[in-house]
Amino acid sequence: MNCKKCFFNILLTAQLGFFLVLFFACTQKPAVEKDRPNILFIMSDDHAYQAISAYSDHLIKTPSIDRLAQEGMIFTNACVTNSICAPSRAVILTGKHSHINGKIDNHFPFDTTNITFPQILHKNGYQTAMFGKLHFGNNPKGFDQFKILPGQGKYYNPDFITKNEGNIQVEGYTTDIITDMTLDWLENERESDKPFLLMYLHKAPHREWLPAERHFKEYLSKTFPEPETLFDDYAGRGTAAKTAEMNLLTHMNWAGDSKIYPEVMDELGIPETSNWDKAALHGELGRKTPEQRAAWDAAYGPMNEEFKKNYPNMSKEDLMRWRYQRYMQDYLGSIASVDEGVGKILDYLDQNGLADNTIVVYTSDQGFYLGEHGWYDKRFIYDESFKTPLLVRWPGMINPGSVNTQMVQNLDFAQTFLEAAGITPPNDMQGESLIPLLQGKNEDFREAVYYHYYEYPSVHMVKRHYGIVTEDYKLAHFYYDVDEWELYDRKNDIHELKNQYHNPDYADVVKELKIKLAGLREKYGDSDALNQHFIDLYREAGRIQ
Repeated sequence: MNCKKCFFNILLTAQLGFFLVLFFACTQKPAVEKDRPNILFIMSDDHAYQAISAYSDHLIKTPSIDRLAQEGMIFTNACVTNSICAPSRAVILTGKHSHINGKIDNHFPFDTTNITFPQILHKNGYQTAMFGKLHFGNNPKGFDQFKILPGQGKYYNPDFITKNEGNIQVEGYTTDIITDMTLDWLENERESDKPFLLMYLHKAPHREWLPAERHFKEYLSKTFPEPETLFDDYAGRGTAAKTAEMNLLTHMNWAGDSKIYPEVMDELGIPETSNWDKAALHGELGRKTPEQRAAWDAAYGPMNEEFKKNYPNMSKEDLMRWRYQRYMQDYLGSIASVDEGVGKILDYLDQNGLADNTIVVYTSDQGFYLGEHGWYDKRFIYDESFKTPLLVRWPGMINPGSVNTQMVQNLDFAQTFLEAAGITPPNDMQGESLIPLLQGKNEDFREAVYYHYYEYPSVHMVKRHYGIVTEDYKLAHFYYDVDEWELYDRKNDIHELKNQYHNPDYADVVKELKIKLAGLREKYGDSDALNQHFIDLYREAGRIQ
C-alpha cells in the first residue's frame, strides 16, 4: 500500500469526521437549554382591559398585573380574531384563524389533529405544564403535566381533570387553587436543566362572577362609576346592536348573575330571565361547604334584604343602575383574587432567579362589556369585546414602561413563542411574530387585522359578521339573516356610536377598506363559500332551520 496515500486517506477521514461532528453539533438542540427563555403564559377568561389599572384605574387597582406594564410593554390595540372563549383558545394554540383550525364556536368540537405550539415546544425540549381553564378537550396534547377544569369549571370546590390523578375535586376557591397548583409545579416538578412553557389559566372573571370570601365585604360596599353609554339606545347603529340579547336589565340572570335568592325572586314576582337563571345560582352555592355557605349568606343575605325592601319603588332606570353596580361588585371582586395570584407567581420568579430569563404574558381570551352600551358579554367586533389586555415582560429584550399601539392579535402568540425558542414556525401558521415589536421595531408590521364571528343564532343573539380593523377605522359586514355594513371612525368616535358607512365624507375610506378586507380574506383563506359551509353545518346539527 502507498503509505503517503494511506496517510492522506486517514487525514481526510479525520477531517470529514470533524466536520460531521461540527455539523451535527450545530443542528442539534442548544447545548445549554437554560439559554432559551422560559415562557409563562397567563390568561384570564373575559378579563376586560377596562378592568386593569394599567389601562384605566377608574374601576379597580391591579398592582400585580400592572407590574408587567411597568417592567415590560403594554399593548393598546391587542385584539382577537373571534370574540368567544373556546375559539379564541383554539386560535392561540394553533396560530390559525377559526375557519382554518375548525373551532368556529363553543359548540363544535376542536379538531385534535391540529398541531399546537405547546406540542412543538415540547418536541423541541421544553418542559410543559397547564393549570386552570382550557375550556375544550380533556387531554391537551404536548404537556408533561396538566390539571384543567372541565368545561367552564366552578368557582368553589372545583373538579379537575388531571394527567396523573384522574378526575379530582379540590376544596377551596378556584383562582387560589389554580395559583397554588402553578406554584407547586414550579417548586417541585420543574426541571432546572430545561426551559419551560407554563400556562396559568384562570376561570375568573367568567360569568357567574363569584368572588373569594375575603373580598365579599370590600366589594359589596363599593360603588363604581357608570359608563357614559350605560343607557345607549343604539340609534346610530344597525340591526345587530339593536337585536343583541346582552342588556344588563333585560337579559342578565337575576339569581345566577345578580345573586338574588330564588325565594326572593318568587316573593317579588320576578320571573327567571333564562331557563338556567335559578339553576346557575343553585349550582354554584350547592358546591359550597356549610362554612363557605354561611360566609356567603352573611354577606349576600343583607344585600337581598335591602333589595327586597327597595324593589317595589324602583324605576327601570333605578333597576338598570342597581344591576350595573351588582355586576361590577362581583366581576371586579373576582379579579382581585386573580391579581393577587399573579403577584405570587411573579414574586416566585423573582425570588428563585427565574425572572430574567422568563417571558411573562398576561392577556384574556377576549374583551368584555362592563356596562358599556348597557351590555355584558362579548362577541362583537366593537372595541370592548374585540380588544384584549396584553402585557408582556421580557427583561433584556423589552424596555420597561414601553407602550405599543400596533394591531396585534391572539393569532400571533404561537409564532412569537416559537421564534423566542429558536424554532421555525410551521408554514401554515397565520400570525406574525411580536418579537420585533417587543424590541421597539414597529416597521413593516401589519396595518390591519381580520375578524370573524360565527355563533348565531345562539345565546346573546349577536349576528354573524366579519370585518377589518386598523388603528383609525373599523369596517364590518353583518350577514346571514341581514346584509348590513358598518364603518366606525376609531379616533373620532371612541365609543363607536355612529355608523359612517353611508356618510359621503367617508366614501373613499369605505372603498379602500373594502379592497383591503378582500385582500385579508384571500390571504387568510376565508370566503363567502366558507360562510355558507359553516351555515350548512349549523343546519345539519339542527341549530338552524
